[in-house]
Amino acid sequence: MSVKQAPPMTQHPDLWELRDRFERVAETPTAQLVDGLTVLAGLYVALSPWIVGFTGGQPRLAINDLIIGLGIALLGVGFAWAYGRTHRISWICPLLGVWTIVAVWVMRAAGASTGTVASNVISGVVVVLLGLGAMATGLGRSTRARA
Repeated sequence: MSVKQAPPMTQHPDLWELRDRFERVAETPTAQLVDGLTVLAGLYVALSPWIVGFTGGQPRLAINDLIIGLGIALLGVGFAWAYGRTHRISWICPLLGVWTIVAVWVMRAAGASTGTVASNVISGVVVVLLGLGAMATGLGRSTRARA
């Protein structure tokens, strides 16, 4: 008795339809705005130690912000460039925003100035909201398409 093998998942017709749907979502003005603002927010977080002028006693926080900010910017570029392939990791963006908020206290930045704390909290909140927007953009369109 011969058992018929199912085609590999990469050739499943529903997969191509789903990717096409997410690519159409990425072309909407709302998605493009969210993606662009995510890149800008990430670049701000990365450069904030030099923009705000973190004091010399906070090198770990400056390096943290640089790495996290570049990660956020790369996520934004990924969403803009290939949303159909990166939508599954859009949940990472709000987590990076939350980390940006709490990093000042978790890393125990000695003598963190009011500007440092405000910069991390405000930019973290912005990144959380943009990440939730990226997640909602994909979810909202795909659920409407099923209905």
